[in-house]
Amino acid sequence: MDRVLMFIATGAGSGYLPMAPGTWGSAVGVLLWLLLARLGPMPYFAAVAALFALGTLAAGAAEKIVDRPDPSVVVIDEIVGQLIALSFAPAHPAAALAGFVLFRFFDILKPFPAGWIDSRLHGGLGVMLDDVVAGLYALLALHLGHWLLKAL
Repeated sequence: MDRVLMFIATGAGSGYLPMAPGTWGSAVGVLLWLLLARLGPMPYFAAVAALFALGTLAAGAAEKIVDRPDPSVVVIDEIVGQLIALSFAPAHPAAALAGFVLFRFFDILKPFPAGWIDSRLHGGLGVMLDDVVAGLYALLALHLGHWLLKAL
């Protein structure tokens, strides 16, 4: 069971890739978005919610297996955050790239309440929630940018 939980927590092993595992996890999120975005809004959000629940369980277990809080190999949180950031994004390479960059920016910057969550909540839920917030910030910025570009 530990292997299955680590497989999920590490984003199918992408968290083990060298340098910047969170960036690799976000890239997996973009690839998953390419598949899930075709489903329509309800199935898309059902899949994201299921990944959030499963990710919370797997991330909490991974912390115990690795014996470290929020270990860098755990990237399921980046995958879910990236999927949130790309919600309702147009199926266009520029939108995918902008959503990717925006999510990484907010994930690293951790504006309130993401930083507060990161420092105060522990376990799988704490691992996941700061990336949910970063994903929401990126979602807002992406759609605001899209709206502004269309207005020009």
